[in-house]
Amino acid sequence: MTTYDGDERAAGRPLLDPLAAVREPGDPACDVYLTGTVFLDIIFTGLDSAPIRGTESWARGMGSSPGGVANMATALARLGLRTSLAAAFGDDHYGDYCRDALDRGEGIDLALSRTIPGWHSPVTVSMAYEGERTMVSHGHEAPPPEEPAPSCPPPARAAIASLVPGRREEWVAEAARKGSRVFADVGWDDTGRWDPADLADLEHCEAFLPNAAEAMSYTRTDCPRAAARALADRVPLAVVTLGAEGAYAVDGRTGETAEVPAIEVEALDPTGAGDVFVAGFVTGTLADWPLADRLAFAGLTAALSVQEFGGSLSAPGWVEIAAWWQHTRAYDDQPLRRYAFLDRILPAAARPWPLRRAVPTIGFRRA
Repeated sequence: MTTYDGDERAAGRPLLDPLAAVREPGDPACDVYLTGTVFLDIIFTGLDSAPIRGTESWARGMGSSPGGVANMATALARLGLRTSLAAAFGDDHYGDYCRDALDRGEGIDLALSRTIPGWHSPVTVSMAYEGERTMVSHGHEAPPPEEPAPSCPPPARAAIASLVPGRREEWVAEAARKGSRVFADVGWDDTGRWDPADLADLEHCEAFLPNAAEAMSYTRTDCPRAAARALADRVPLAVVTLGAEGAYAVDGRTGETAEVPAIEVEALDPTGAGDVFVAGFVTGTLADWPLADRLAFAGLTAALSVQEFGGSLSAPGWVEIAAWWQHTRAYDDQPLRRYAFLDRILPAAARPWPLRRAVPTIGFRRA
């Protein structure tokens, strides 16, 4: 496991390379490729309840950060994966902020991204309360790309796709043809069809990671574990997230199953937790960890993320993970002993380097 000191982290390098043991000459320069829409997220927390029509609500906390596909890209980069993102950015202040945060702040490769003159950045306002969130978004679809980046992905160890029911994405098939291991999640089916045939791109995927409601709807089952077993007939690895219960996975190639309970934490903002979970699972899979360890690590990173504001900038890095484990192992807590695998992964004591977090506003000049 390769580690770096704090000065190198300041230069944009992570504290730990989780794939150091599996890297070989001739490997792709990119670990993970993804594409999608970047939003400017404005997050309100500390609301006692959902906003009520005709009244004004005051939030006790607020943050702003890049959102959308930036959630996943940032989580991957903070875990030490060499991440390439193809996305459109507006040429407004929001776009400049998001691009700077991802490029210079997180070290994400944006060579396949583009800035579109006259196009404004999509915006999402997220309101967190009672462990849930409500979102309002505004934006316009970006014009057709001047370069065919999304349909011609670069060689990469892995690609992450967000499947759209009923629509094929040619770049997913192309990524698989180039040897990328494709991991996919899916959004809510607003049509109510929940037709398994609408997920045609699963044939190119190595892993599918829906939540319990999505998995049961597509498999016509009433149990998320049964849903995972059914999905494993269509994709080599099915992972179903169970909310407060944790996650359950089935390896359709070997028949292996694993279930890991969630870590109980006080959630400040759940925005982006699912993206962080996927990033943690992808990291463990590319590093060839055992299936149960991958589930546990994914759940841990998601649990740490909900204790910070925002989607992308709430993602933990290795220093935060190491600090959690150092604190946790001081207690004789039997359930948390399953995280002992972190002892062989985490770096030796390293000088902390503060991660960028969501702030109430953007555009402050540095002193």
